[in-house]
Amino acid sequence: MRLLLVEDDPHLGDALAAGLRQAGHAVDWVKDGVAADLALTAEPFDLLILDLGLPRRAGLAVLRTLRARGQSLPVIILTARDAVEDKVAGLDAGADDYLIKPVDLAELAARVRALARRAAGLAQPRLKVGHLVIDPAARCAALNGAPLALSAKEFALLMTLAENAGRVVPRARLEAALYGWDETPESNALEVHIHHLRRKLGPERIQTLRGIGYRLVPA
Repeated sequence: MRLLLVEDDPHLGDALAAGLRQAGHAVDWVKDGVAADLALTAEPFDLLILDLGLPRRAGLAVLRTLRARGQSLPVIILTARDAVEDKVAGLDAGADDYLIKPVDLAELAARVRALARRAAGLAQPRLKVGHLVIDPAARCAALNGAPLALSAKEFALLMTLAENAGRVVPRARLEAALYGWDETPESNALEVHIHHLRRKLGPERIQTLRGIGYRLVPA
């Protein structure tokens, strides 16, 4: 998943970004509300982690603008504000979850997974596509009961394809799920990861639609 983290504290932001990347996500980090607005209108993200007390523009204003634009992006508010009225205001403005700092990284990662399941319409923690079973929490997958040895990028790519099984996923969407702003992949990096996945899943499981993207066959 590609996440946008909006946090003005440099030490906390660095720790959160590092922890979420360790959990397998592509993370872009901005430090104020204006930068958040610009990022949300310019780039595709899967989830937003939003502080409330931000420079230049408050987090609540960012959230309200996001929802006014009709964007259904899942949002986790992560803030030190623990008053009931603040929680009510954040949730009523369109947040999907509200966490109080300090937060345990394992809990934050679990909340991200839960919202990702909800956004994808999945009720079960494990994702099943035919004989392929993916466990996002354990970051592992198995095919016909046999574990698959996947790199972090391969796992992220497989997750994105599996969440859209049977549908074509555009190349730009796949690259956005794998790489943040601070990563500069080689021009053929996506093709290399697709090639490796095909060797592990079987060449017929991932179809290429030239000039459009890739599709994971549900069978």
